[in-house]
Amino acid sequence: MSVPEDYFITAKSTLRPSNAVAALLLLDDGRYIMQLRDAIPDIFYPDHWGCFGGAVGEGETSLAALRRELEEELEYAPDTAEEFTRFEFDFSKVGQPKVCRVYFEISVPTAAFRRFALHEGAAFEAVTGRALLTHRKVTPYDAFAIWLHMSRHRFNTV
Repeated sequence: MSVPEDYFITAKSTLRPSNAVAALLLLDDGRYIMQLRDAIPDIFYPDHWGCFGGAVGEGETSLAALRRELEEELEYAPDTAEEFTRFEFDFSKVGQPKVCRVYFEISVPTAAFRRFALHEGAAFEAVTGRALLTHRKVTPYDAFAIWLHMSRHRFNTV
C-alpha cells in the first residue's frame, strides 16, 4: 500500500510536544549525519530527515538526555558535546505547553560513524548541509538549526 506524500499533514493522531534535544553530528569533512524519521503519522514530521535526539525526561538534564538518546538510537557515546543553540516553541494556543529544543554540536570521527547501529528511524546518512537544505525533506526546525550552523560566520560581529 502506498502512503500519500502529504499524510503527515492530514494525520489525526494526537501530538504531545515536550522539551527535547537534538544533535548536530558532524564528520570531519563537514557533512551532517541525519536520521530519516519513520513513516508513521503519530510523530512530528514523519518520513523527513532530521537530527538525532529526542525528549528530555523528567528531572533529566539536556546533556544527559542527549547522551541517552544517542546511545539508544545509534549505540554512540560522544566524548564531548557543546550546546550550539536552542529554540523555544509556544504551543499554548493549541492547548499544550511551551517547550524548548536544545541543539548540541558533536564532532564524530569517521571510525565511530562506521560503527553506528541504527535502532530508531528508517535510515541514517551523512549529507552536506547544501544537499540537505536544497534536495531533502527536512524537519523545519532542524533545517533552520543546520542553516544557522552553516551560516554562523555571517553573525560574527567581532
